[in-house]
Amino acid sequence: MAGIDLCVPKVKGAFIIKNDRGLHTRPSTEIVKCAALFKSEIYLFCQRESSNAKSLLGILMMAATRGSRVRVEAEGVDAEEAIAALLKLAENNFNMEY
Repeated sequence: MAGIDLCVPKVKGAFIIKNDRGLHTRPSTEIVKCAALFKSEIYLFCQRESSNAKSLLGILMMAATRGSRVRVEAEGVDAEEAIAALLKLAENNFNMEY
């Protein structure tokens, strides 16, 4: 099967949204900036919604609120690093000061 890399890792993680306003514009922007640093395909899943982590509008459309569990999946050469960076970002409350 030429052109298909069967060794591309798929990595998963999850976080709980802690801030009162959920994934509004500022934390969503931080997610997009973080995801853009990686070559991997990165997706967020919350309840029945999903979004490419590199799409600000897609993340906002998910309307994830405080207490929501967000699953993160990445597939690609730097998938592990991408998941680790996004989970650390969530742990640090998306670099937001409240």
